[in-house]
This record gives sequence, structure tokens and C-alpha cells, in this order.
Amino acid sequence: MNGLVVPRPNSLPLNRDLAWRFVDNSDAVRDFTIDLSISCFSPDDARALRNLVQSVLRATLAIQPETALFDLTDPTDAISSEHLSKNISFRPVFVNGATVSHNRQDPCLLVSRSLAGPTRRLIDATEVAVRCADAVIMDISGYRRHLGPPVTVSSDIDGALEMLKTAIACFDEAEEVLINHPDLPANSIDHPDLVDLFLFINPIRQVAERVQALSAKVCEMGQRDLKWKINMPSYPFLKSLQRSNAQLRHDRGGLTAGFYFHNKDQLDKAMQDLQSRTYIPSRKEVVDFLPMVDPLGEALNSMEEEKQHSAVPETNFHKKIAKLRYQLWVFLHHLQGFESRFMVKITLLITLLSIPAWLPESSGWWNDNESWWTVATVWIMMHPRVGGTMKDLTVRALSATVGSAWGAFAYAAGSGNPFVLAGFAVIFMIPMLYRFTQSSHPRSGVIGCIAFTVVSLSEYQNDGQPSISYIGWTRGTAFVVGVVSAVIVNLVFWPFVARHELRKSISSMLVYTAIIYRGIVARYMYYSAGDEPGPSEIANSEMLEGRLREGFVRMRQLMELTTHEIRLRAPFDPVPYSALIEACERFFERLVDVRQSSVYFEPYMLASHAESDSTLLAARRNAVAAILMNLYTLAGAIRSNHPVPRYLPSAAHSRQRLLDIMERFEAQKASKRKIVKPNKGRRWADVYHYAYSAALTDIVDQLQQLEYYTKEIVGEVGFDVVADS
Repeated sequence: MNGLVVPRPNSLPLNRDLAWRFVDNSDAVRDFTIDLSISCFSPDDARALRNLVQSVLRATLAIQPETALFDLTDPTDAISSEHLSKNISFRPVFVNGATVSHNRQDPCLLVSRSLAGPTRRLIDATEVAVRCADAVIMDISGYRRHLGPPVTVSSDIDGALEMLKTAIACFDEAEEVLINHPDLPANSIDHPDLVDLFLFINPIRQVAERVQALSAKVCEMGQRDLKWKINMPSYPFLKSLQRSNAQLRHDRGGLTAGFYFHNKDQLDKAMQDLQSRTYIPSRKEVVDFLPMVDPLGEALNSMEEEKQHSAVPETNFHKKIAKLRYQLWVFLHHLQGFESRFMVKITLLITLLSIPAWLPESSGWWNDNESWWTVATVWIMMHPRVGGTMKDLTVRALSATVGSAWGAFAYAAGSGNPFVLAGFAVIFMIPMLYRFTQSSHPRSGVIGCIAFTVVSLSEYQNDGQPSISYIGWTRGTAFVVGVVSAVIVNLVFWPFVARHELRKSISSMLVYTAIIYRGIVARYMYYSAGDEPGPSEIANSEMLEGRLREGFVRMRQLMELTTHEIRLRAPFDPVPYSALIEACERFFERLVDVRQSSVYFEPYMLASHAESDSTLLAARRNAVAAILMNLYTLAGAIRSNHPVPRYLPSAAHSRQRLLDIMERFEAQKASKRKIVKPNKGRRWADVYHYAYSAALTDIVDQLQQLEYYTKEIVGEVGFDVVADS
């Protein structure tokens, strides 16, 4: 709801919170469908609500909250089309140094007087619909009394939906009148303030449309007789083999690292699929392009001849050998993963700790003192991903010690009375079980529970012989040795170091943004007429953007882990890393703006023939290459922890050169164009053309910020002074 509070200053924490809600929504539905559940909601309804809620969040993130729409006039001052046509103010215009007077209204004031009232009513109706949908969902679940919203919030979703539809219809009518108004400039690009107003208005309209779809779904669910029922797991089976439910993830520990690695694997796979799509131009495209550089077409003939001579016949035997080699490589490469490393670590540690059990000199005390609990503790404390910190080591060892001492004390207090043992168990187990099942440090809780159980039952079974203290310290020592061994081995062999993973994740994110930028350039910016991105491609782009937003959330969670790590060289400073992540996220959001804007105004309309393509080809290529070169260079510097070169290709210069060429080209073609009255679609195309160009310019600015913060982290390559010989 805070995202619909406008106007307001642009809040980065609020955008992060919306991105986190986007990610958390996916996790909640995934956990709901992966388990056997008893609920009044079906898995299909949960997935449908997830998609609709995420579409609302995605549209809300596109809102530019800082606007002057409601400051120019009274928001309640709604005017009709007749009043709008008559309300024209006197404004002087200068032509060739002389003052010419005619009736024309200021365009920003015109937009404000026309759409401020309908926009405010649209926002209010959207908020009411969201609150009603929330109330209906909580009423269906039966938890409204415990979780809210309060009873003062209405559950009349039908009325809210009807009010929203009326507000949308009124807004569209007012917009249609405004678009056809004679005082509205034909070319909105020349009025940046006017464009800013339109760029605020259109996302509001899109949010209302998405909320309307969400409200309609909630209304349809409310009309059904939903009863509590058992839902079988419906998550795809193959995917469920690689995921676990929420409680299991919590009990296993390492939740932040687990989410980070899972998101990283998903992004790696998605980016690998994206990069593997090699673009092969058709013969027609080659024929159309080669005359620009080879009028006689000799290059095409040489390409065909070279292809024929270089072709080597490939038999089925060669294909099978290549496939076998690739599968062998995949298997060997998989052995380098964390599962194999975990297997090596735990096998090594268990083998070393079990040596006394196989030696005749030590097998006696090993069995008498039940020292095998050391091996069992290693199994419990070892984690395939994370190893814990010195703080975790201290807390876990202390929990094992306290549990062992409490078990011995419980037996001594009642002289072996089982009811006294049960009373001491209640006192000790309640906080330990809470720590195990609810806190963010479950392993210290579980080792405390096991230590108390083992020591108290050993005392009871052996009647406290040879002595209560002897049983307590021998079993307790076994637990402490297991805890210390597991943590130390995880810290020494292939340790999980959050600051190292943070550096790798930032490097990977820079590469991902470069791939996304390259894909947007190829599919949304420079494409031929008739080859526009379809709905499936737009949906895939939105899904990929959602995963990248999750990646930024996981990176910030990973950065929080760096504060718990001991660093001997110097304290780890997370400030430049946080600034770099923030700059990278802003760079990514501007890429999203470019993609969304290009869908509305179709960039190929600006240059859709061979002459323009040949004129702008080199400039476009240099502008794109400069940005990609900078991103790849910064990513490599972060990953290898090497200084950044002092001078990198100037993306700003390449961008400015492209704009200059486009300006000259448009000036040459302007005289040949026929002047036509722009329709609604053309006006919105001009608005999003402006937003598109502004986003590309902001991308260059954000790239400079990325370079600055990267140099703050890894440094800058200096000049080596060469002495004269």
C-alpha cells in the first residue's frame, strides 16, 4: 500500500521492500505447493494469486512517485470536455522578435487540470480494491481476527471492483479528451515537464488494470464455497527433488547461504541458455547489408566458397564420441561441486575420529565412555554449504556443555528419580526446542537437546556409575570435540567465506546485467519491422528480471553475514560494497525502463530503412560495445580482486556521438516528412521515446558510478615511471 502513496520522494528502502515482497511471495507459494497441506485454498488458486500479485508489484515498481501533477492545480478540480475546450488562457508568443498574442494554455497546467482529479480517484479506488481483496482473502482463510486487517476495512469486493472500473472508465474518457485537445503540443519530446507528467500517469493506469484483474480473481474466489481440504503436493516432481520446505531449510541451517546459492544456480542456468542462442543472419539479411560495404557482392560469394571448402563430413561415430566426451566432462566437473567437497570433508573427519575405535589400546574406553557420540555430533553439525563462525563455535560448544552439565545435575538432584528428570527436562527443553525450531540458530539448540538427553539417560541406565560427574564430563567432552571438529574442518577445508562470495556475486551480477543489456539491445531496441518481441518473450523477460531482483535481495543478505566473520588483516568495510550493489541495482532498473519503454514506442520506427541503418550502424555498435566492455572489465576486476585500468572506453562519449548522428539524420529527414495530426498511440510513443532516451542516458551515468565504486574496492592501476637510461 505504501507504493500507492503518491506524490512522495523516491524511496530506495521502499523499492527494496517491494522487491523483497516479490521474492517472498514466490517462496510462500512454492512452500505451499511442495508440501501436503490442509487449507481452503487450492494450489491453482495460490499460483494464480501469486502471478497477479507479482504483476501488481512489478507495475508499482515502475511508478515515478515524484510528480507535480497535483501541485499545479487542485486535485479535486475535475473538468469536463466542454469546460476544457472553453478554458483557454491568454499567453504571449514571440515570433521573429515580435510579440504575437493568441489563446493557448500551458500544456502542463492543461494536463494537470484534465487528469489530476481522475488520477487521484483512480489511486483511491485502487487502494480500496487492494484493501478489500486483502480482507476477503483473510476472511476466507479464517485468520483475519489474528492477522488483520481490522474489521473497519470493508470486505465488499464487488463494490470496490465496480468503483475501480468506474474510475478507470472516467480516467480513460478524460485522457481521450486531453489527447485530442488542440492546445496539447504535437511533439511532447520538446516539453520534458509534460513528459514527466505522462510518465507518472501511465504506470498508475497500469497498476489499476493489474489490481482490477487481482480483484476479479479474489471476487471469483469469494463467490465459491471454499472449504478446508487436504491438498496433495503439486510442485513439479523434478524441481521438488532440488528443493526443500521451509521447516527443513530452517532446521538444516545456513538459510541465507542456501537461498543465495540456489538463486545463483538458477541465474547461471538462465544466462547460459540466453548466451547459447547464437544469432545467425539469414541470407536475405546478408544480401541486404553487403551492398553497403561490397556493392559487387563478392564477399557473399567468398563466404559461400569458404563454407563449402571448410566443411568436414561428420559421421555418426564422431557425434557419439563428442557426446561421450561432453558427458564425461560434465560428470568430472560435477565432482568439483559442494556435494563432493562435503563428502570428502565428512569422510576425512569421521575416519580420523573413529581411529581409536579400531585400535586395541583404545577400543575399551571408546565403548565404555560412548565416545561414538563424537562421530554422531560431526554428522549433525557438518553443513554442506556453510561452516559457521567463531561465534557459532562458542555458542554450540557452550550449549553442549550446559546440556551435559544439566543432565548430570538433573540425575543427581533426584537420585535417579524419573519424575525429577522429567521436570528438569521441561525446564531445559523449552528454551532449547524454541531455539531449534524458531530461532535463526537451530544447531546450538539441537546439540543442547541431544547432550541433555544422552547424559541424563546414560546416568539413569548406568545408575550413576562409576560416578555422576564422570559420565557427565566424558559424554560432554565427546559432544564438545564433535562440535569443535566440525566447525574447524569447515573453516579450514573449502570454507564458506561470505565476503569472498559477496565479491563473486557482485561480479556475476555485473556480467548478468551485461547479458541482459545485450539481449535488450538485440530484441527490444534494434530489430526489423515485423520481428517485434512477442508476448512470450516479454513474459520470459519479466521472469528473468524477477530472478535478478531476487539476486539483489540475496546479495544484501549475504553482505549481512560478513559482519560475523573474523578478518585478521583489517575489519571488513561493507560500505563500498553496499554502494556498488545499489548502483548495480539502479543500472538494472534503468534497463527495465528501457525494455518497457521500447515496447510502447517501437524503436525501429525511427530508423526502418537501409540508409538509416548504414548511417547509425557504427555509432550504435560503438555505444553498445563501450558499455559491454566496461561491464565485463569491472566484473573481472571484482572477481580477481585486481585494480581497474585507469582509462576505460568512454560510454558517455560513444552515447553522445550516437545522439549527434541521430540528430543530424533526423534533421535531414524532417523536411521530407508529411505533417499529420498525431493520434493517441503516436503521442504515447513520443512520451516513451523520451523515457527510452532518458533511461539510456541514465545507464551511462550509472555505469560511471559502477566504475567509481569498483575502484574504491579494488583500486586503480597507476602509471609505472620509467627512468631514463
